[in-house]
Amino acid sequence: MWDALMRRLSGKPQEPKLPEPDEHLALGALLVRVAKSDSHYDAVEIGEIDRILAESFGLNPVEAAKMRATCEKLEAKAPGTPDFALIIRQNVDYPHRLDVMRALWRVIIADGEHAVEEDATLSEIAHILGIQPEDLPAAD
Repeated sequence: MWDALMRRLSGKPQEPKLPEPDEHLALGALLVRVAKSDSHYDAVEIGEIDRILAESFGLNPVEAAKMRATCEKLEAKAPGTPDFALIIRQNVDYPHRLDVMRALWRVIIADGEHAVEEDATLSEIAHILGIQPEDLPAAD
């Protein structure tokens, strides 16, 4: 109570509370995490994430961008990749988890560059999702 009062008196806006991640937000956060894993997050990757979110959840471009922005905030606050991957594993069947891996791969290759850090992040996610190595997307 006092903290809220002090924030109002100091003129600092209170940050809106982030939603609890579900499998949709977890996917978005993983897409952001993979895109950032090589320490290079650019407009091409952001555009690909927006397209994937729009395709996956029937969103228009503005809705997809808003969802990605929320996912970026969730990703920044999350302690580690396993949190989001576990939400997906617990709520999404295997064939759709393969679709998640394909979407993550799309983000990795979106910028035309491929980094070892991206492979490491993708491998960690695949392991947590329970994806069999033979089912992983191949580099094209």
